[in-house]
Amino acid sequence: MKLELGFIQIRDIQFSKECKVENGTLSVNADEVMDFIFKDDDVKACIKSARFDIARPGESVRITPVKDVIEPRVKVEGPGGEFPGVIAKVDTVGSGKTHVLKGMAIVTAGKIVGFQEGIIDMTGPGADYTPFSKLLNLVLVCEPMESVHQHEYEHAVRMAGLRAATFVGELGRDVTPDETREFETYGVKEGMEKLPDLPRVGYVHMLQSQGLLHDTYVYGVDAKKIISTLLNPTETMDGAIISGNCVSACDKNTTYHHQNNPVVADLFEQHGKTINYVCNIITNENVYLADKQRSSDWASKLTRLLDLDGVVVSEEGFGNPDTDLIMNCKKTEQKGIRTVLITDEYAGQDGKSQSLADADALADAVVTGGNANQVVILPKLDKVIGMLDYVDKIAGGHVGSLRPDGYIEAELQVITGATNEMGFNRLSAR
Repeated sequence: MKLELGFIQIRDIQFSKECKVENGTLSVNADEVMDFIFKDDDVKACIKSARFDIARPGESVRITPVKDVIEPRVKVEGPGGEFPGVIAKVDTVGSGKTHVLKGMAIVTAGKIVGFQEGIIDMTGPGADYTPFSKLLNLVLVCEPMESVHQHEYEHAVRMAGLRAATFVGELGRDVTPDETREFETYGVKEGMEKLPDLPRVGYVHMLQSQGLLHDTYVYGVDAKKIISTLLNPTETMDGAIISGNCVSACDKNTTYHHQNNPVVADLFEQHGKTINYVCNIITNENVYLADKQRSSDWASKLTRLLDLDGVVVSEEGFGNPDTDLIMNCKKTEQKGIRTVLITDEYAGQDGKSQSLADADALADAVVTGGNANQVVILPKLDKVIGMLDYVDKIAGGHVGSLRPDGYIEAELQVITGATNEMGFNRLSAR
């Protein structure tokens, strides 16, 4: 399967009477985009009002509470479309050509959906912890209807963000990309014939699926309902997986993380050079022991059926999913397949507590994204997109987190993407 990504570099966003991408500038008629968003019945039924704002790198701007971050893209050639099974029809993606509006994102924010939402600072110490401070962010701030239930509101905000990204992505359809890259993997037999001397490596991609606003969707299917299965890496790069969760902001995989998964990117970088990148295995993180056993059994079974020599396993979330992480590791290692884990830590504010809720001696190669309990102090910024009402309530905050002087004192948990377990961040340990 071969996918060509054409990167269109966005260097500025401006509100305008006309929607277009020209000379690196995205011009947005907010009313036109909003009309497209509110054509969705669920959005119309659950969201009372919405507005757009723009946040640029280096500006004294704080966005909170953040629900999702999405990169606008458009399928220009080949089967399927962006966000299959949700926005586009359910055709298999991962081949053909897709244009990417690089350097920007759609961010959904506004009144809180779940208590585990986060903060993006565009400047100051908070900006150092989140990759999204480096992007031009078109922020969609939503206000729910008074009577709407949480799960209905979450769905509506998710759809609003995806529809906004779809509309904006379409503006890049006829734009000539600044850079084009190709990504290709082979069938099992073809890969063995073309790369006979390279170790066969796969990626076990754990998806948050604990329910109660902790959800991920694959081709529109709630990941709670799947069994571990194979996915071509280019499908992941082409919008097959989207975020629907409100897990702690620091290690939540937003839709942007799935679209730009650095594990996939790094494995592709070595594909055909030092490894044969065979496939992705997606598996879930359910709450019951029987579900964990089933999913980890299937994931490890697939690693052996594919005759893999090594796998990388990435987690999402912490606590309960730590058990899934260790079960995946233990069972894969016991089949003779070398396994590397990517996680983060909840080691207490002093760093002296047990980092993971589960452990095993076979988990002897672990990459950490940092300690989410680390305390940070974020200065008052000139502008807030969204609202500060929930700073004391979101995961990582506490009563008094929002100080009288406007500063925020909280754990790193509150910053979106700070300890991301795909490694999409700046923190690690030696």
